Amino acid sequence: MEEKVDSKLLIRAARHLRRCDPLLGALIQKVGPCRIEVRGDPYRELISSIIHQQLAGAAAGAILGRLKQSFRGRIPKPDALLAADAADLREVGLSRQKVAAIQAVAEAFASGSLSNRRLYRMDADSAVAAVTEVKGIGEWTAHMLLMFSLGRPDILPFGDYGVRQGASILYDLEKLPNRKTLETLAEPWRPYRSIGSWYLWRVLEL
Repeated sequence: MEEKVDSKLLIRAARHLRRCDPLLGALIQKVGPCRIEVRGDPYRELISSIIHQQLAGAAAGAILGRLKQSFRGRIPKPDALLAADAADLREVGLSRQKVAAIQAVAEAFASGSLSNRRLYRMDADSAVAAVTEVKGIGEWTAHMLLMFSLGRPDILPFGDYGVRQGASILYDLEKLPNRKTLETLAEPWRPYRSIGSWYLWRVLEL
């Protein structure tokens, strides 16, 4: 079983990151302790991540809120989501592609090809492979699942715009880093790249 994010791990991670990367260390000093939130429930996290794809946080939050409102205040279970009419799901603000994607997730969980228990037991690479087999789920969504639901401490979401922009500012790069550049910058952070990535998001807030 891979190590999971908890309060003790976050302390070790901050110590390691400050020691191995002076620029990141200075950022950690400004921001303070990492407050990464592990939310659990992979199924609901996948649905939420799909809704948040390529949308501003407020807009995605509003759509997610309307979806929950349609199902008694909660993200619907797989069977309920599969039974829902696509037109009704469009009414809450979901695009056709996102309706198809969340129903594909529901189908995967209803059929048993994915389950919360299986995902918790998989290593990171296996979890990414399993999740991205579902139509409409890419690596970014898989990385968000690993970081914020499964609590994996060593994930580098190289496709995330905020992480790339934070790295560009922190390391004074001429352009947004591509995957290879970001992986090179983050290599010393292992095995705590999730925590380093969380701090890169904070660059945009400072």
